[in-house]
Amino acid sequence: MKKYRLISAALAAALALAGCTTGTESTTTSSTDSGDSASTTEKLRVGMECNYAPFNWTTTEESETTVAISDVDYADGYDVVIAAKLAEAIGREVEIVKTDWDALIPALKAGEIDCIIAGMTETEERALEVDFTSPYYISKEVVIVRKDSELANITNIQELSGYKVIGQMGTIYDDIIDQIEGVVHMDAATDFPAAINALQYGEVDAVTSELPVAVGVTSANDDLTYVEFDSENGFEGSETDASVSIAVAKDNTDLLDALQEALDNISEEEREEIMTTAVETQPASE
Repeated sequence: MKKYRLISAALAAALALAGCTTGTESTTTSSTDSGDSASTTEKLRVGMECNYAPFNWTTTEESETTVAISDVDYADGYDVVIAAKLAEAIGREVEIVKTDWDALIPALKAGEIDCIIAGMTETEERALEVDFTSPYYISKEVVIVRKDSELANITNIQELSGYKVIGQMGTIYDDIIDQIEGVVHMDAATDFPAAINALQYGEVDAVTSELPVAVGVTSANDDLTYVEFDSENGFEGSETDASVSIAVAKDNTDLLDALQEALDNISEEEREEIMTTAVETQPASE
């Protein structure tokens, strides 16, 4: 909120003679040379893990697509670019709030963030707590396996029966594992990098994932590959489950509508270009 203070010339002179000065609230307003208040841009606080490349990740290197999240770290990735574009379109300045995956919806409901742009899929359960835009990216469900594994050439998810499969905690990629008959459903990983580490160390045989994430992971790790399945042999509901949307608090319909309108103006071609760039530039460690 802008604050205005009118001070008479006589009072101003008296304060100057007394050696007094008046403070300014630098975090919310700034002043021009003429003494008028200048408005600041409202923040769009966007929650994401910053640990799920190519959708989002943390880096110490600044670039054209990064957004600072601390004095030394930056957020980057597909979600960051989309968030910045949407914030600009609705006249706000993007602020990335690095948040653990399972704390994203609670943070949104508590008003600590304005929206979630974090590769989150709309589900019936989540829709009871928050509202969603239409999908801003639609992918495909795959599994990541070791390149030298006998699983590298499978064509049906049921061929994973009897093998150890893991997904990330609190995601549909953990839920869909139960579609595999006789699978050894491993305890969910706390985050996606942990699932990949488990695969590389031989603790599991496969990791459920979505296509752009799998492409990025396998590009950065020569020992891994991914398997795509056709609709008849793949996971059920994959077209819906592999879509990701923006989450907004239930009582924030104005923001939901504004973000949806801005999102509608980003073409499918541009979205694919952004994802391609994110896959190509994500950290090798991911």
